[in-house]
Amino acid sequence: MEFIIKSRNVNLTDDLKEYAEKKIKNRIEKFFDKTVKTEIELSMEKNPSINLNNTAEVTIFTPRAVIRAADSGTDFFEAIDKVGGKIERQVKRYKNKMIQKSRKPAEVKNNLAQQSFAGDEDLREIVKVKKFAIKPMTPEEASLQMELLGHDFFVFINAETGKTSVIYKRKDTNYGLIEPQS
Repeated sequence: MEFIIKSRNVNLTDDLKEYAEKKIKNRIEKFFDKTVKTEIELSMEKNPSINLNNTAEVTIFTPRAVIRAADSGTDFFEAIDKVGGKIERQVKRYKNKMIQKSRKPAEVKNNLAQQSFAGDEDLREIVKVKKFAIKPMTPEEASLQMELLGHDFFVFINAETGKTSVIYKRKDTNYGLIEPQS
């Protein structure tokens, strides 16, 4: 397993690197042995009005999913402890879902949703552009990935149709699937 520790606005000490690797590796490896790469990013917010200005973000890349958690603390050791608990819960949840998925036949529910967008007079500007690799997966796998990332929607290539699709959370706690017309 590849283990990378990065920093932003921080000089990493050997003690801090060892602590982060030990705490996060121990929490992951006892439940999950199929990680390809784990990244920890430690950053400090240089705003004196923010008490919890030390942030630790952990991203785990597996063959089927990306699991991410972040938390803040008054120092990096506290932030690492907090994010360690979060990432451990997410890894447990992911592992349980994968076990359940392997025990029962795959039932993919395609809830197609139609959404109309009204013209908005307030034109907003794009302030951030994010690029990512899109992998073929089923809508069920995409919904799991969306939940693991904590997002409200997820863009993926539908393995069943070969087309780019979007799965999203609906207000009624179900999922919607947006697919292009043929």
